[in-house]
Parts: sequence; C-alpha cells; structure tokens
Amino acid sequence: MSSTASLKNLIPIIDLEKEKVRWNQINKVLTEPKPDIVPTQREIIWKKNKSTLYFHPAKEKKYQTPLFLVYSLLNKSYILDIGEGSSVVGGLTERGYDVYFLDWGSPGYEDSDITLDNYIIDFLEKGVKRALRHSEANEISMVGYCIGGTISAIFTSITNLPIKNLVLATVPIDFSIGIVPDKWLKGLQNGLINFDRFSEVYGAIPSEYLYLMFRGLSPVYVSPWVNLFSRAHDEKYVEKWRRMDKWTKDTTSFSGAVFKQMFNDLYKDNKLMKGELTIGGRKVDLKNITCPVFVFSTSRDTLVLEKQSLPVMDMISSEDKTYEVFEGGHVSLALTGKFAVFADKWLKTRSNKLEDVKV
Repeated sequence: MSSTASLKNLIPIIDLEKEKVRWNQINKVLTEPKPDIVPTQREIIWKKNKSTLYFHPAKEKKYQTPLFLVYSLLNKSYILDIGEGSSVVGGLTERGYDVYFLDWGSPGYEDSDITLDNYIIDFLEKGVKRALRHSEANEISMVGYCIGGTISAIFTSITNLPIKNLVLATVPIDFSIGIVPDKWLKGLQNGLINFDRFSEVYGAIPSEYLYLMFRGLSPVYVSPWVNLFSRAHDEKYVEKWRRMDKWTKDTTSFSGAVFKQMFNDLYKDNKLMKGELTIGGRKVDLKNITCPVFVFSTSRDTLVLEKQSLPVMDMISSEDKTYEVFEGGHVSLALTGKFAVFADKWLKTRSNKLEDVKV
C-alpha cells in the first residue's frame, strides 16, 4: 500500500459544501441579532396586571373540551410557543384542541407583595373562569409544565371549577429532594440558609439573578455549543437552537413575596407533600383531585428528578391515572414537539369529541 493511500485512509474526506454551510450558520449565530419569536395564531381575551391570557384556536377543531396551559413562574412562558415545528401550543392546536395559555408576565418592584395565593386565586382561577366563559364549554382540561404543573395540581385540588382532566409534565411535588447539592438543601431545611432578607431587599428578584441561579444548577454550559458546532450544517436545527438560546438568556423577574413563600413553604417545610399548605384560606389536599390525571417525566431531566414527581400518583384520589417516562430532557420535551404527541395520545380519549356532542 502506498503512503498516499494510507494518508487518505487516515484523513477523512471533507465535504466542502457542508462545511461552508456549517461556518456560515456559526457566523450567523455569533453576529446576527437574536431571532424574533413568532407565536401560534392567538388573541388576547383577558389581562390582569402583568399577566395575559391568550386564546389559540384549533386549526381544525376536533374536541369540545379546551386545554388551559400553565407554565412555570420562574421562566418566560414562550418556551411553550417558541416557533413553528417546536411549539407545544402549535402542536396541540394542530391536533384539534383550542388552547388557552396564561402568560404570567414579568413582575416589577411594584409587584413585590404578590404571593402564590394571588397568582393561583386572583390570576389562575379567574383566568380559567374567563376561558370557560369564552369557550362556552362545560369543562376544561388543565395542562401544567414544571412549576406550572405544581401550581395546576394545587389549583385543581382547591377549586370548584369543572376540571375535566389534569396533565402534569416534569412536575416537582416532593421538594425534600432535588438537584441542588445535599448540603445546600439540608441547610435550607434546617434554617441555616434563608432567603427572606434577600427577597425583602429586592422586592422583585432581578432576572439576571435568576439566570445565574439556573446556570449554576444546570450542567456545565458547554454542551449546547458542542451540539451547535456538530449540527450547524442543518439550517432547521440552527434556527431552533437560536430560539432556544434566546430563551435561556431571556429570564423573567420574580416577585419577592412568592420567592420567599416558595422557599419556605415548599423547599424548606415541604408543605405540599405534608398536606400543610394553605392557599387563599383553602387547605391544599391533593386527595381532592378525582379527575383523570396524566403525569409524565423525562429520562434525562436535569432540573426536576423523576422521584420528585412520582409521589403525586399516591396522593391523588383519581381512579383514572397514568404515569410514564419518556426519552428526553426537561426542555427538549417541548422543543422536539413530542409534548403535544404524548399529551394528545392520552387526552384524545378523555376529551369530548365534537361529533359526540349533542346539539
């Protein structure tokens, strides 16, 4: 064998056209402004303070029962409607569901005294009432993602509104465990770490602090860039990557009162698990949940552990309850479009089909 042939075997053949596309895309990421986020077709049907309730009509409506989507207070909600091909909202409307989506907004200093009670009673419960009135439906299905799932479970357990189904995705219920270092968690539970003064001083926790908090809790922030370089020749992937990158840096601010309440009532005292949580003067008991419930986790979730979600299955009274684990991560569940696929598979047999509704 000649030395020239040996070198050809050792040195991979470079696809120059592919490499040209790759480096053009990398340059685009580094030099161009962040992409605009184009939401799924929607209209505003209600606003309260910084919060907005959007209605996203089904592309071709198949179900009488609409969905009410709730996301976390800790991040901006457009991650669930981040663009065509990656949108949870869009995936659900394409499958025939009317979707109501509550965007909590980003609180300012003037909102420092807004509590979790306010968000659940004054914002969420009233928002669901508006959705029921707007849809003229007799029932509505709640769909909660991450802390939005925690809030949805709490709400469903204390409201008298007609909740048809409850879907909880990557939901923390047991706050005695988590992804933070054990010493930090024990320090918080023992009162050695306290965020009361921090919350009171700032009033509204700046978005920059929350960004640093999530970066500290996440794995070393290099893997997204590794993925980008390896797949930069794929223009569709790069567009999704750019939208995701924008969202991760575009964090929300946070009401100081909610920040303090969540750390004390949930993380420190684990009141939700113990049945000791009270919201708006109503005792939160997840046993009050009797509607069909679908809970799912992801296999590579680095923010909410599966064992934080599992306890809810024993706490609710529902006879129709399903738990599944899907391949993926905490955020990729939304970005890949799989969320709508999983939710629809379960919901479609538990939502009133239009042809079954008597006129």
